[in-house]
Amino acid sequence: MVTGLLLLHTSPVHVPVFEALRDRSHPGAVLRHLVVPELLDRARTEGPEAVAPALLGLLTDAGAGGMGGPGPVLVTCSTLGAVAEGLTPALGAPVLRVDRPMAAAAVRTGPRIVVLATVESTRAPTEALLAEEAAGAAVSVRTQLVAGAWERFAAGDTAGCLALVAAAADAVSDADVIVLAQVSSAAAADLVTTRVPVLSSPATGLAAGLELLPARRPS
Repeated sequence: MVTGLLLLHTSPVHVPVFEALRDRSHPGAVLRHLVVPELLDRARTEGPEAVAPALLGLLTDAGAGGMGGPGPVLVTCSTLGAVAEGLTPALGAPVLRVDRPMAAAAVRTGPRIVVLATVESTRAPTEALLAEEAAGAAVSVRTQLVAGAWERFAAGDTAGCLALVAAAADAVSDADVIVLAQVSSAAAADLVTTRVPVLSSPATGLAAGLELLPARRPS
């Protein structure tokens, strides 16, 4: 049986984003989606580590669900990314956080990195990821919480959320690269006018996740 890439989301609006990316850049790739909004809600109040047992159970069940055994997992929630990657040994399958390839690209672009986040719970995981990808190189990471952006996204006003994030990016002048911490704000990169490079995670994250799939043998 064909093992697809399992994507764990904490919002249903991310599903069409990755489906569109698949159709445009990876036609024929098999994506499976698991949407569990309550994981982010709990992580924001109790901390990401608090959801590790529930996350492991969900991924184990989904990975073994009739697809020929556990396959790779792409976690699209930046708050849960580090905790999810840490479950790789217990799960017995590779787990990748969607923002890791973006973070690697950011530290290659320049040492002055500005992170635009829409929720406070993303700050520490994203800053830790950038430090990890820097591998000891001197980088300066400054995180800015975009006021009101998450509230608009949660209310269904995606356009309003993106407008606020884009405006925040355009106001940044002292940076070599701007990182959009959430998948939910990725499309703001298409709205900015700044000359500072603006990086988002969905496209590079999906490509890296698909590379984890086992090579198909010729029939």
